[in-house]
Amino acid sequence: MEAQLPRRSGGWITFPFIIASSVGLTLAFGGWTSNLIVYLIKEFNVESIDAAQISNLVNGAGSLIPVVAAIIADSFLGCFSTIWISSIISLLGTILLALTATVDSLRPKRPCELGSTSCTSKPKVQYVVLYAAIVLATLGSGGTRSTLSTIGADQLADKPKDQGIFFNWFFFFWYSASVVASTAIVYVEDNVSWKAGFFICVAFNIVALVIFLLGSRFYTKFKPEGSPFTSLVRVIVASITKRQVALPSAAEDFFQGCNVAPKSLPVVPSKTFRYLNRAAIISEGDVKPDGSTSNRWRLCSVQEVEDFKTLIKILPLWSSSFFLGTTIGVQLSFSVLQALAMDRHIGPSFQIPAGSIQVFVLVSTALFLALFDKFLFPTWRNLSGRSLTPLQRIGVGHVINFVSMGVSALVESKRLNVAKSNQVSNIVPMSVLWLVPQLVLNGIGEAFHYPGQVSLYYQEFPITLKNMATAMISMLIGIAFYLTTALIDVVRRTTTWLPGNINNGRLDNVYWILVVGGILNFGYYVICAWFYNHKHLNKVDSPSDE
Repeated sequence: MEAQLPRRSGGWITFPFIIASSVGLTLAFGGWTSNLIVYLIKEFNVESIDAAQISNLVNGAGSLIPVVAAIIADSFLGCFSTIWISSIISLLGTILLALTATVDSLRPKRPCELGSTSCTSKPKVQYVVLYAAIVLATLGSGGTRSTLSTIGADQLADKPKDQGIFFNWFFFFWYSASVVASTAIVYVEDNVSWKAGFFICVAFNIVALVIFLLGSRFYTKFKPEGSPFTSLVRVIVASITKRQVALPSAAEDFFQGCNVAPKSLPVVPSKTFRYLNRAAIISEGDVKPDGSTSNRWRLCSVQEVEDFKTLIKILPLWSSSFFLGTTIGVQLSFSVLQALAMDRHIGPSFQIPAGSIQVFVLVSTALFLALFDKFLFPTWRNLSGRSLTPLQRIGVGHVINFVSMGVSALVESKRLNVAKSNQVSNIVPMSVLWLVPQLVLNGIGEAFHYPGQVSLYYQEFPITLKNMATAMISMLIGIAFYLTTALIDVVRRTTTWLPGNINNGRLDNVYWILVVGGILNFGYYVICAWFYNHKHLNKVDSPSDE
């Protein structure tokens, strides 16, 4: 039976299990993070800007943790074990968070009203329980975010074109689940109770874990092969150790590795970053009679050197997305505060929850991801005769992003003028739907640059770092959210633009700064993309390949 398992495992048969698990975990995580700012303000007496900062820290951690999870999966546990362990940690945190909404002694006795200045501070025990819950839930969710997409791509390892389709639909379902979390679950939290909403998140977490484990017999599971970062460090150490050795020109003078096919031709390292080539130079005593290395920290294979060069080449492109994510973080966190200070009524009885305002980003992203796969990309191919490359998708995302920031600045300027003309300090008589255009543009931009970056890193990274490749985008978002926190803190310390009540501030000036920064950052991205010599993206598919 075990001999037949490889023929039955892997492929599209695993798609329902992986997608369903991702949807459940996304509903669980998004159900409480989408409304976290409101929960902190109304139930734990946190000042509005501080609540936005805490939300940014949570989102940042939730995006950086996938990088750590990818390292653990690559080096020790593998994707499967990392996912189910992380799901249990997420479940524990979500249960604890639900208890803060259930047990009265775990919350301040009197919730604060928006704009109140007489709130009592929460006891230390409440503080510890609240943030322990947030940490556990964030830690667990982050552990599954990159590894779920990686284990899905691994099932199609021999079909690169199908991997691209998988990524597109994986993110489509991810965004769709986020839409449900930001609307239905947030609505329950605002109109039924926080307890009901949080326990719904607990239920989805349990269902996701069960479904993932049910698909265990179908997954192709790759064993971890040790830390992939060790070889990267060894390249640096070996090249420094042999810094006095002259670079040879013959391929036979470079170590090809222990597992090279006997009849394969030796390869000379590329001329870029030639200093690193010294790590692969064979010196006396470096190679044993059986072909293995006598000291792995003095000699690396040509492939290990080239893998390290690949990482160096992609770093400038990667860094160009830091500011891109920062603008998104600022817009998303402040959109909730803007919604709290605007008229959220649709009709005489229905009121849009402030935490649901971000759903317009998710809806537009999910919608355009589906349109890309079925309409826009085929149309582009028919018109231009070539595919839209990941680099081009990222570039379009950059442009749409700073246009979105410009729209945000104009809308906020109008909102402040309405507040001033009506002399109001809390709810401005201006519909929250004015925020929709900027959020839709944000979502369209994400539909371009988010899958584009995942596809770029997965294609370009060495085979040993595939998990890290899919986590790179999460690392970008995590760093961007922390940069968002730092930017807001600098603005608060150096200007009067962000007071406790945003109706008395100048949030529009913050958005205009982001517009200028976004344009400059786009120029930096174009330069990086122009000089980047990539392996796969120059190989466009011809129409016959379809």
